[in-house]
Amino acid sequence: MKKSVPPLSSTISRRNLLKLSSLGPLVLAANGTASLGAVGPRFSGRGQSSGSAPAKATSIREFLRGITYRREEVDTFLDPKQPNWTKFDPDLGYTLRTNVLKDGMDESRTLTSYQTTGERTMINYADRLCRINTYGNSFTQCQQASDGETWQEYLAAHLGEPIRNYGVGGYGTYQAYRRMLREEATPRGADYLILNIWDIDDYLRSVDSWFWLRIAPWFRSHPGHLYMFLGHPRVYARLNMATGELVEKENLFRTPESLYQLCDPEYVYEHFRNDLVVKLLVAQEGGSDVAREELAGMARALSIKGDLSSPKATAATARAVHIEYALRAGLRVIEKAQDFARAQQKKLLILLSCGKGAVIRACEGRPRVDQSVVDFLKQKNFVFVDGLSKHLEDFKSFKVSPREYVKRYYIGHYNPRGNHFFGFAIKDAVVNWLEPKPVAYREGSETIPPVV
Repeated sequence: MKKSVPPLSSTISRRNLLKLSSLGPLVLAANGTASLGAVGPRFSGRGQSSGSAPAKATSIREFLRGITYRREEVDTFLDPKQPNWTKFDPDLGYTLRTNVLKDGMDESRTLTSYQTTGERTMINYADRLCRINTYGNSFTQCQQASDGETWQEYLAAHLGEPIRNYGVGGYGTYQAYRRMLREEATPRGADYLILNIWDIDDYLRSVDSWFWLRIAPWFRSHPGHLYMFLGHPRVYARLNMATGELVEKENLFRTPESLYQLCDPEYVYEHFRNDLVVKLLVAQEGGSDVAREELAGMARALSIKGDLSSPKATAATARAVHIEYALRAGLRVIEKAQDFARAQQKKLLILLSCGKGAVIRACEGRPRVDQSVVDFLKQKNFVFVDGLSKHLEDFKSFKVSPREYVKRYYIGHYNPRGNHFFGFAIKDAVVNWLEPKPVAYREGSETIPPVV
């Protein structure tokens, strides 16, 4: 007989859920740049603090054995009677389910609901024609905020028209782009598309064939992880190192039953031992079977001054290669999204959002990890908003430390105040982008004479 399962809100504490649902900072370089010389104390690819020395040496086989699925995890995920956060999707790995979680500000619960068509429930002006669809990860989904507290809803209330939310926690830029292709082919397609890219981790996630590779040991350390089980194999992107072009990869685990194959250590080893991300992660952990020639070749191709003279230097080189590779793949994904929008006679707006770690580093005057993305967007004349620069501008209005500043807006993800900040940080760009202008900014839209 199966054990009865307590409600999700009682099995995951707010503190643990903050960590579970804001995974990105755990895979960032702490002082973050993609150049080798600047990669100092950091977090390893699987969320383990590695300090100034690489983690204990491991082989690819040992690495993969440690992340092999447990049958209990797959059983729980596939059981519709369990209070799971996600549900299976053949292309994207998973999408979200309606839930109530104890993950909000002041120890509160958040109420998140989703329509049968997949988008988060719209609150403001939901009965009107929607001309803006938003795509991205949990900072688009607005994890840790209830339905009416998302940045989309704050902005919709101000503009006088609805904004649809297709964000999903754990997606990378490529997975968000693929969801865009899917949804824009339906009657819910919109003329204006927003692709929100969060920090460096959205680029890293884009090249993950199996997001679980980078989060499994850490994720399993928290009570209740069974009910927020995510990171399944999905569509992903890689780079052709010879041409720099994007190579799009399909999900090979397209049925729920196929996930049970990932419970077999030997199958996992045979299927993933040659995966590029696996090799980079093992190298970052001081692995004993690093593909040194391949790593050196990638470093040269990416213009990184590689150093393989010691395990520590090799780990740093692998980390720099991983970041730079992911960033360059991300630029190609952005171009793909722009090409798609133009072909469909739609308009695209790129948003760059950021976690509290990036804000703290920027407020302390340290360089940003994704500067190459900002430069690229400017050079190619993309319509975009840089959330980090908006925070830097806002920070100047306060007489507090960077760490005190981020407490206003973050509880892992944005709290409702943070979503309000972000919605109005992008407001001018959205108003200028839309044609005709939204009701709140449209000349002649008033029904009575202006009140002075």
